[in-house]
Amino acid sequence: MKKITVISDSHGNRKALDGLDRIFAESDYIIHLGDTSADGNYIAKKHTGKTIVINGNCEVFPLGEKEKILEIEGVKIFACHGHMYSVKTTLTRLAQKAKEENCTIALYGHTHEARESDVDGVTLINPGTLSRYAEKSYAYIVIDGGKLIHKTVRI
Repeated sequence: MKKITVISDSHGNRKALDGLDRIFAESDYIIHLGDTSADGNYIAKKHTGKTIVINGNCEVFPLGEKEKILEIEGVKIFACHGHMYSVKTTLTRLAQKAKEENCTIALYGHTHEARESDVDGVTLINPGTLSRYAEKSYAYIVIDGGKLIHKTVRI
């Protein structure tokens, strides 16, 4: 069983990140989906070896990866910020990309709105934002024996 905390669009809100330290500590993986990758690196310094950082569209100095494919407990996951797949208008392109990569889950941010969808057999999860200017949320995922449980947590 693996526990994954997914965050996005923190935009420099280190107070919100610090407030999740206990959750990060008990997670097997922490995925920061961009905006701002410096925040992802801030987390990675405190939680080494388990933090994945993705670049978003607002990066001054990109410190993460453009996108990433992970396999956790036999489940393939595609992680990106989302802006390159037009997620503010459609989720179809993102689902197609995930399918091309043989992933059954796609994680994305960019919209600042927590959302869980299923498009063409791909589970799409947006954790929302940790920005100071919106309702804060993150996604908590548990994968056990190939089975996925996920929840949006509003803080």
